[in-house]
Amino acid sequence: MTVKAILSSAEPKDEWTYGFIKPWLGDGLLLSRGPKWVRNRKLLTPGFHFEILKQYAKVFKECAEELVEKWSRQCNEGSLEMFHHVSLMTLDSLMKCTFSLDVGCQTVKNSHPYINAVYYSVFLTIQRFTKPLHHSDLIYKYTSSGRNYFRALHILHSQSSAVIESRRKALEIEKAGGLIQKRKYIDFLDILLSAKDEDGDGLTDQEIRDEVDTFMFEGHDTTASAISWCLYNLAKNSEHQKKCQEEIPIFQDDLNSIPYLTLCIKESLRISPPVPVISRKITKRIDLPDGRTFLPGMTVSANIYALHHNKHVWDDPETFDPSRFLAENVQQRSPYAFVPFSAGPRNCIGQNFAMSEMKITLMLVMHHFEFSIDESKPPNPMFALIYRTEGGLYLHVKKRQPATLF
Repeated sequence: MTVKAILSSAEPKDEWTYGFIKPWLGDGLLLSRGPKWVRNRKLLTPGFHFEILKQYAKVFKECAEELVEKWSRQCNEGSLEMFHHVSLMTLDSLMKCTFSLDVGCQTVKNSHPYINAVYYSVFLTIQRFTKPLHHSDLIYKYTSSGRNYFRALHILHSQSSAVIESRRKALEIEKAGGLIQKRKYIDFLDILLSAKDEDGDGLTDQEIRDEVDTFMFEGHDTTASAISWCLYNLAKNSEHQKKCQEEIPIFQDDLNSIPYLTLCIKESLRISPPVPVISRKITKRIDLPDGRTFLPGMTVSANIYALHHNKHVWDDPETFDPSRFLAENVQQRSPYAFVPFSAGPRNCIGQNFAMSEMKITLMLVMHHFEFSIDESKPPNPMFALIYRTEGGLYLHVKKRQPATLF
């Protein structure tokens, strides 16, 4: 399989495609290569350990509850646009999980410069991707969008650097026996600052900033896309939405106790993968089973959306069928048939983080609401860096009266 050949090796990302986000993310884990990528991947892995994710679950729940309160006030005002609301929620949780900062991302009158800069940078990056004339760095930097983009990046980098410097100084004071600043949980910045390799060397401030910016980018819009599309797919297939809602009241503290919702999340990720295409720069010869060859220097793309809709891989691929992900059915497929988080050595390091946030958010919002399609505003899918829609994704949101959840 071509996708397996591309993803099973640790080939670096395509410089042209991912060059659009390099000014923001620098040489973080998404874009780095070679020995640096190997070292930093190893240093960052403890940040996504099961015990760390358990602490973040409380953050996900708090942020999802705030979204529920917002929708409770607005659900009678017509259909709601999912991406806007959900992306602010995922940004809210990332600010807390990354910096232990609560800056009111989901408030109507939010005006925090960092939040606005993240939101604007993502918007401008996606917009640039869809405008061929803006692909040229020389042209882009002289456009109004380009000037706004680099102004937003200045805010992002300045804010990140300031928080990193402040936290590093606080940790030095703690080590010297000074006042300890207690936090509710170990955040991503704590992990980056304490990470050491086998030689005892840690990450530089620049490396930490690159990883923080990468985490904010990768964990924000991709997860928002996944949640929004899952709500849409469940609204479109109401029988599955009802089955998810029926199992939610039995939820306690174990996310494994919502098996049908988990199946639906995976099926939605198949039909609507948050990252529809990924590209790689080939560094060594790869011989495919069908006789074709990838040579060093070639740029190749794995079309995840096409793979997930391939009738030779999936029976009736356009039908929403969560049973595809029952254990007995998964065993019959190649592990490279379903790759919403990529696969192989360069798979998404934060996929368990994202899945936990998706489960908790969807569990809470579906406990409180029923979702249905707004036929007057059909989605117009847009294939860019992130799978979104042009003009938004609108759903009718109706309050329901379920049993008490906790």
